[in-house]
Amino acid sequence: MARVEPLAREDLAEFEDGFAMVEQMMGFVPNSMFTMARVPGLLPAFQQLGRAVLGNSLIPLDLAQMVAQVASTAAGCRYCQAHTAHTAERAGVAEAKLAELWNFETSEHFDDAERAALRLALHAGSVPNVASDEDFAACREHFSDEQIASIVAVISFFGYLNRWNDTMATSLEEAPLEFGRRVLGAAGWNAGEHV
Repeated sequence: MARVEPLAREDLAEFEDGFAMVEQMMGFVPNSMFTMARVPGLLPAFQQLGRAVLGNSLIPLDLAQMVAQVASTAAGCRYCQAHTAHTAERAGVAEAKLAELWNFETSEHFDDAERAALRLALHAGSVPNVASDEDFAACREHFSDEQIASIVAVISFFGYLNRWNDTMATSLEEAPLEFGRRVLGAAGWNAGEHV
């Protein structure tokens, strides 16, 4: 059960454009956004940051969502793990590839560029952060500095969400919950106490 009750969408009409954009990408509006609306200015700032981080063309959305999924898993946020896997599938990542995400170093489903980005996500999403110069050197073999900055922006954006959702015990919506159980469950994912 959520530690702070989310506000109702119908009471937040001024944010509807942002909700519609998120709903188009994810298929629903996350409960976390309805709780963020309790802090004046936070939700529009979060929506603007989300547009900058996930709405640019520096890296493909499917890679961004896999990076987010690995960073969120490294941080232990089950809520974001389910969201990012579900959204990655909506962005075109095959379920078989998502099921192999934690074997990205050796799985034939991933190329060297994806491995470099996912390794950086794993190391930067860990606590303490263990991202290294070697991680960046591996990324530079495949990505420009702008693309690397975009990858780090995704990791950082979801780092905020990981802290928010784990701390608030945000209730997981039905679609990502079902997807997480079906696709991520084989890799040991479970909804957990707060999700």
